[in-house]
Amino acid sequence: MGSIVVEIHAAEGGADARDLVREQLGIYLRYCENHGLSVELVDEKAAVVTFRVSGEQAAELFKDEPGGHRWQRIPPTERNGRVQTSTVTVAVLGEPSEAEVHIADRDLEWTACRGSGAGGQARNKTSSAIQLRHVPSGLMVRCESERSQAQNKRTALALLRAKLWERQQGVADEGRAADRKAQVGLGERGSKRRTIRVGDDQVVDHISGRRWRFRDYVKGNLW
Repeated sequence: MGSIVVEIHAAEGGADARDLVREQLGIYLRYCENHGLSVELVDEKAAVVTFRVSGEQAAELFKDEPGGHRWQRIPPTERNGRVQTSTVTVAVLGEPSEAEVHIADRDLEWTACRGSGAGGQARNKTSSAIQLRHVPSGLMVRCESERSQAQNKRTALALLRAKLWERQQGVADEGRAADRKAQVGLGERGSKRRTIRVGDDQVVDHISGRRWRFRDYVKGNLW
């Protein structure tokens, strides 16, 4: 599989956690650029961002990212200089081929709708966004990253296939960490993969034991 799907969710921390979803996205975009990976934004909401990463090393480069990422920083809106702890969770889904996950056309329910995110009036006034439901499983995905409805359809189908693959693998092996809940835990401050201490210029990975300087981490230097 040459592509993966990455989801970043705001967990604990309120508005700061939602802001950190974009911070984490920026770090990953720089990370992908550093390694020559292609990125396609799939969906963007206030508390969650979904994007696809394509490239020969995509899965390998993101294998250490799933889980809770705990940030300790002074939020931009904090006037009294107090450090806040906020958490975002990251899930990484493999993107299988059509042969690995076959989806019958009769099992798909497509709905065209208006875009809800950034992108200007042109995108929001046209029904280019796509909502796709897999009837047998009830799984639903949405894509509004492109102005073209055709491109959004292709992306939504790829995302749905990835989620169906994740579910199938979880059924086949209940202990497999590909299940999103197993990857991200509960998103609580104590359930963490990584701690980013901005004021101390330090990032610690609690599983691998690796440490970075924050100034390097924020530039996308994760390896």
